[in-house]
Amino acid sequence: DTEDLYRYLLVKQCNELGKIMPQVFEEISDYTELLLPDNLLGEGSVIRDLVDSVEEEDYKDQVEIIGWMYQYYNQEKRDEIFDSDMSNRRKLVKNDIPAATQIFTPRWIVKFIVQNSLGRFCKENSQYDDLESNWEFYLENDDLRSLCNTNNVDPKNIKVIDPSMGSGHILVYCFDILYGIYIRTGYSEREIPKLILENNLYGLEIDDRASQLAIFSLYMKARSKNRRIFRSSIKLNLCSIQESNYISNDSIEYFINNSDDIRNSMEYLINIFNDAKIYGSILEIDSIKLNLTLLEERLLEIKNEEIKDIFQYQYKDEVIEKIEPLVTQAKVMTQKYHITVTNPPYMGNRRMVDSLKKYANEKYPNAKSDLFAMFIKKSISFTKQNGFIGLVTPFVWWFISSYEDLRKIVLNNTTITSLIQLEYNAFEGATIPVGTFVLRNQKTLTKGEYIKLSDFSGIEMQPLKVLEAIKNPKVYYRYRKNQDNFMQIPGNPIAFWVSDNFISAFSQNKKINDLYETRKGMFTGNNNYFLKKWYEINNNTVGNNFKFYNKGGGYRKWYGNNDTVIRWHNDGYEVKNFKGSGGINESYFYKKCLTWNLVSSTTPFCCRALDENFVMGDAGPVCLINDDNYNYILGFINTNICNYFMNVLNPTLNIPPGVVGKLPIKNSNLYKNRIDEIVSQNIIIAKVDWNSFETSFDFKIHPILLCKETKPISTICQGFDNYRKYTNMQFIQLKSNEEELNRIFIDIYGLADELTPEVVDNDITITKVVEKKTAKDKKNSYVIDKPEVIKSFISYAVGCMFGRYSLDEEGLIYAGGKFDVSRFKTFIPTRDNILVIADDDYFEDDIVSRFVDFVRITFSEETLEENLDYIAESLGQRASETARQTIRRYFLKDFYKDHVKTYQKRPIYWEFTSGKHDGFKALIYMHRYDPYTVSRIRTDYLHKLQRMYEAEVDRIDMYLENSDITPREKSSSLKKKESLLKQIEECLAYDQVIGHVANQKIEIDLDDGVKVNYAKFQGVEVPQGEGRKPLKANLLSKI
Repeated sequence: DTEDLYRYLLVKQCNELGKIMPQVFEEISDYTELLLPDNLLGEGSVIRDLVDSVEEEDYKDQVEIIGWMYQYYNQEKRDEIFDSDMSNRRKLVKNDIPAATQIFTPRWIVKFIVQNSLGRFCKENSQYDDLESNWEFYLENDDLRSLCNTNNVDPKNIKVIDPSMGSGHILVYCFDILYGIYIRTGYSEREIPKLILENNLYGLEIDDRASQLAIFSLYMKARSKNRRIFRSSIKLNLCSIQESNYISNDSIEYFINNSDDIRNSMEYLINIFNDAKIYGSILEIDSIKLNLTLLEERLLEIKNEEIKDIFQYQYKDEVIEKIEPLVTQAKVMTQKYHITVTNPPYMGNRRMVDSLKKYANEKYPNAKSDLFAMFIKKSISFTKQNGFIGLVTPFVWWFISSYEDLRKIVLNNTTITSLIQLEYNAFEGATIPVGTFVLRNQKTLTKGEYIKLSDFSGIEMQPLKVLEAIKNPKVYYRYRKNQDNFMQIPGNPIAFWVSDNFISAFSQNKKINDLYETRKGMFTGNNNYFLKKWYEINNNTVGNNFKFYNKGGGYRKWYGNNDTVIRWHNDGYEVKNFKGSGGINESYFYKKCLTWNLVSSTTPFCCRALDENFVMGDAGPVCLINDDNYNYILGFINTNICNYFMNVLNPTLNIPPGVVGKLPIKNSNLYKNRIDEIVSQNIIIAKVDWNSFETSFDFKIHPILLCKETKPISTICQGFDNYRKYTNMQFIQLKSNEEELNRIFIDIYGLADELTPEVVDNDITITKVVEKKTAKDKKNSYVIDKPEVIKSFISYAVGCMFGRYSLDEEGLIYAGGKFDVSRFKTFIPTRDNILVIADDDYFEDDIVSRFVDFVRITFSEETLEENLDYIAESLGQRASETARQTIRRYFLKDFYKDHVKTYQKRPIYWEFTSGKHDGFKALIYMHRYDPYTVSRIRTDYLHKLQRMYEAEVDRIDMYLENSDITPREKSSSLKKKESLLKQIEECLAYDQVIGHVANQKIEIDLDDGVKVNYAKFQGVEVPQGEGRKPLKANLLSKI
């Protein structure tokens, strides 16, 4: 039948191809034929999928389709590697490397690197002016015409290597270019394919299967030009790198044949190729230690040798099978080539196995960060003087500091002739941003051609924009640059798009580190223990047992992020002597300085003013300025000019002190006074904003009440409106100031052609209050709306209920120490440090009634209901609710969530809760906690509430006996009773837990912070008697 006939033809054809390409098609024997799957042509079979899924046109003259298929074949393995446990942290063992690092290069990029390397080489070394007429991605460069050699190079002498050839698609396109050169030079069409395969193209690969596909692809390409090519005997120069691991000693000794010279070379060969598939083409082979001529002569001798005994047959076979490939690949790896083109493997240092990492450190100290960087360096050494290197790599090496040494090697020893920076998502299969470039392996004074595609998103758009730039060299995203300019920028980034004024800013001015010190502070080795938020601890210990600690924080300019303290008992003796701590240089502590976040996420780089009372932390580096340039430097750093510089100096998330120290400072007497004035105002604006929130150490009073003090008002609505207007006025002023600073520094640095002074609202880092947030506002943490303001007002009220704040004095009143009731006259805090939160008004002094009193006192009796209605409406009042019911629902369901969020999961008010039915809830203030607090909660509130629940159930039962009630009233009463019974049951269980804890009279130490103390009341185990599991429960809400 058809299936059997197809199977027969397939086997026959493979065996026939095996005679031509034995490296690709091994002979299919009877037993291996059994491994062919059934249903070869049926639905769901591989062959059927290939026929149905791929258009016939795609098979014609598209040898590269083999590479795409192989990448698809490898995709499952690749996904397994990158989706494994530990995400990208798992080290890649030998068998992982091919699948993890092979990425098929898009056709247009292959054309670009080949046309601008091999094509340019052929053009420069021939008398033909129009070779490039069909090279659509060839970047013309008038400067390079002077380097042309009118003597025709014989194409047979041109050697091209792809040291990580994969399935060979780059070499296939090199074949096309070379074929055209041969034709132009006068060779006959029939002889050209064999000449190219034997004389021009070389390749190395660690993946045996990919190497087979490369061989097959080149054969198919050759046959497309000469259908009789299979009749020729061809020796290709493509090597799948083999290892010496399993060659027998007897065969090695047979090969050495008692020759000391052969032994020396052979031992070196065996040693260098041990585990060679781990290292691949980056292996450095010493041609002095390896006499290849001697080894080749011995191989030839063995092949022609008459075998005298049966053991020699075995040795001879092993030599030919295993040693000859080593000699061949060694020869390919030690030759020099006119052209090196490749898309090298990408693999970061952290994914390398230890042996590869060690080899990288020893042989490639300037490029050890990633495998692709080692391939850049290796490609240079592969290439002859004045030859070309065409590569596709991640472009991270163009900029970041860890590749600075590699950049110097490239810039000092080669010439960038053409380069394209691709858009971030422009390379299917590559999960990191990449670029493609061509180097001349000789330093010249010529300018390079550069194209920047970062503005154009989409895979399809990239080649179109390149073609546009080639057709019209004056497009704004094409540049011509002398790479010596890059050497004038600190770190030598390949910043081809920057102007001469940008360059001169660095070459003609001093850097920050020439004038001031930039420093990274200390690290503790155990932040959970040593670092606390200032509001967690006993306030009386701040400044003595605890010091303020500069720890970076969120995106904020000018002032703020000052909320962390460090344990500093006995002058910091404990942390100074802690095993994991370091960077402790006290001579830089307690000094006025500028600070920034070590990690910037995706926000612009910015700085803040820092007072003298801080210990410097490692996450908040500093710049120490001890002269009158403090404001000038701060103003400069917070401009878009500085970010323009930083994006070139350090386009990464981390901003270490050394990078900031490289920023150029251009002083201006003309503008200095105005800059000082603006910056001083900006610091004040940002400081007032920071201190308007209760998480600031210098918080005084809630803004709504502050507005009441400055302007007589009787309603919260008026207070909110005044606060909104004030923050908007400050926001507008700060934005205007920042834009003026931008204008000033743009003028100082002469960058008007490159930058504009405008600042987007998202980069103004102070509070802006709005009535209601837009979709855009929701993405900006500095925009807060009416509900958020009202919730913060409620939080302040709770603080007054606990005595943390007072309506009689501004600022923090109590956070540890002796509680002085005389400081509270207008509004008296809770006597016992307990505020019950119930779903009804069971207690006349519960949290809702206390809050109503607070609103009445802070405003007036006359406007009380109006204010309560306004608060309820802001909290999302339901149609069926009164204002008090909405407020009660907020306290019951959402207040604690908001409090935990505001205090960054370190709540200072603790919520005791019986569970999901809200049977019992109460707040306490941790700074007023004592060992009897839990007992008071139980006896004075929990037990009392249980009795109220029981009485309410009895009342409902009596009500249900009334025959006059309607069905609706009955249903409602039954529902209420069911809820009460659940609450009673929940309270009974909770009583066991809280009683157990109350008897322990637990002590807390405020200096241990929230997390340690909070944990003492969580996961409580209550014994249930012998043979029974203990009851395990939390006293407090989870955080």
